[in-house]
Amino acid sequence: MATRTDLANAIRALAMDAVEQAKSGHPGAPMGMAEIAEVVWNHHLRHNPANPHWPDRDRFVLSNGHGSMLLYALLHLTGYDLPMDELKRFRQLHSRTPGHPEYGYTPGVETTTGPLGQGITNAVGMAMTEKLLAAEFNKPGHEIVNHHTYVFLGDGCLMEGISHEACALAGTWGLGKLIAFWDDNGISIDGHVEGWFTDDTPKRFEAYGWHVIAGVDGHDAVAVEAAVQAAKAVTDKPTMICCKTIIGKGSPNKEGTHDVHGAALGAQEIIDTRKHIGWDHPAFEIPADIYEGWDARTKGEGLERLWNNKFAEYAAAFPAEAAEFKRRMAGDLPANWNEHLAQAVAAINAKGETVATRKASQIAINALAPVLPEFLGGSADLTGSNLTNWTGCHHVHGNSTGNYISYGVREFGMSAIMNGMALHGGVLPFGGTFLMFSEYARNALRMAALMKQRVIWVFTHDSIGLGEDGPTHQPVEQTATLRMMPNMDVWRPCDTVETIVAWGQGVQKRSGPTSLILSRQNLAFMPRDEAAIANIAKGGYVLKDAANAKVVLIATGSEVELAVKAQEALAAEGIAARVVSMPCTSAFDRQDAAYQASVLPKGIVRVAVEAGVSDGWRKYVGLEGAVVGIDTFGESAPAPDLFKHFGFTVDNVVKAVKGVL
Repeated sequence: MATRTDLANAIRALAMDAVEQAKSGHPGAPMGMAEIAEVVWNHHLRHNPANPHWPDRDRFVLSNGHGSMLLYALLHLTGYDLPMDELKRFRQLHSRTPGHPEYGYTPGVETTTGPLGQGITNAVGMAMTEKLLAAEFNKPGHEIVNHHTYVFLGDGCLMEGISHEACALAGTWGLGKLIAFWDDNGISIDGHVEGWFTDDTPKRFEAYGWHVIAGVDGHDAVAVEAAVQAAKAVTDKPTMICCKTIIGKGSPNKEGTHDVHGAALGAQEIIDTRKHIGWDHPAFEIPADIYEGWDARTKGEGLERLWNNKFAEYAAAFPAEAAEFKRRMAGDLPANWNEHLAQAVAAINAKGETVATRKASQIAINALAPVLPEFLGGSADLTGSNLTNWTGCHHVHGNSTGNYISYGVREFGMSAIMNGMALHGGVLPFGGTFLMFSEYARNALRMAALMKQRVIWVFTHDSIGLGEDGPTHQPVEQTATLRMMPNMDVWRPCDTVETIVAWGQGVQKRSGPTSLILSRQNLAFMPRDEAAIANIAKGGYVLKDAANAKVVLIATGSEVELAVKAQEALAAEGIAARVVSMPCTSAFDRQDAAYQASVLPKGIVRVAVEAGVSDGWRKYVGLEGAVVGIDTFGESAPAPDLFKHFGFTVDNVVKAVKGVL
């Protein structure tokens, strides 16, 4: 029978062999965390390799994602659909074993990790969601939501500032089912960390309100087991288990050095390592008794079967709640969604209000929230400015109930936490901040787009219209660069109707996140016919037409009203112009060529108008067209003065049109 040491050494062998075959990768962390992984995966993790999406499974996150072979070895050994051939293709094109764990590529990978610190932050979002769903759905005697979130993380994750944002909030929330393991090996790429990382990590996490278990020998399975048991016994605080480890453990000449962090051991060192750890098996060969010691399929099937039985009892006692839980975990919309959205659009159109689009967004949230109990809103300390709350929402302040979160001044943390929430399932997260501060959150936005997660960002104060706060708070390039992100839909609506449509599209979107770009200042309501309303969802449509148009004016957001006024001024001079509102360029780009040509006819010159950088609009106006934009940073002054100063006036748009005709 295989010993626990044999089981851990299987991880070491697979990691060093795969990295050697690829001639790249990170063998150090998998070799150093092998005993910890054996304890967690063999004795605590509730999972079913045959069904990686079982709703009440424990979540496991490898935050130090460069050590991906640790996770791939675990998935292979425990029985997931990850055959040895895939391990042999580590880091190769189209393999299911990419260099860092990628959500959607490999069964059992809960989130994409690699950018350090985001994995632990995703895990905080998962644990928060577990707590909220448990409070909402569990009934006395019926616990259908009851699972842990386990995280492996390294020194690099703790150095990244996002770890502070997320872990401080996790302590405030008292996330007792979040258990993290710090791989304290004292090594990063540049060498021993004493010159740049001397934090007292246990005291840091105690200050956050975590339960801290310090001084654990990460290579002593008995000690790690005792630490996990102690962590589970504390239910009102997240736990940090500080595991002292040796990076590259088992490599006789390289363990404990930065040489083993991110490079193959080399053929001779692998021979020496095999001898040193007593692993007398060829590369990529695992003995049957070791497979047997790792196989989690029978146990996992039994765990899920027990849960299914519990859920059946729950469904018999609470059929409505059970149906709602299944719908939400599947990510399906309510049965009456389309009807409700159409009614909301019609009601908002009939009202015809002139308000800021940030207020229009709040109106939309209020209209949609009654049929979307999965809404989980929030703001990074700007609720009163972002207007992300709604009538009847319940604030969560560290307790376990509610659907609105005050994240504090944590834009990056909020965004990566929302990614974790979306990955967990059962909620539809959205969060607000100023558009300018999307820069702080940028990599989390990118990760949502990379993982194609349904997350909605509410970015307000969208341009120089912010006014007196000046260029530090005036986003001029952010909308354009967000549009460049694959899978991200960016909506910059011009009024209440476009805003509710944008919200509807974000809710309906199943593959990728949405950014809503919203104004601080009031924007005029734009009357439009039913056909135009129906076409808003296509991303670009004819708002105001004219017979025999000589020019097409394309605008978004606050500049749509300007384009309409310019159309009127041009008409007075005998120049017919069409006005196209294009709130979402990516949605417009997905339309067929015939529709695009019906909106932007070939042979008619185009002028785009937007209070942001101009380059992105060149694809729509071509060399013969023009862009009225802003290619400098802003200034501090009242908004009307700024729009005039930067040329967002009727006269300047008319001048631009005449210049291209």
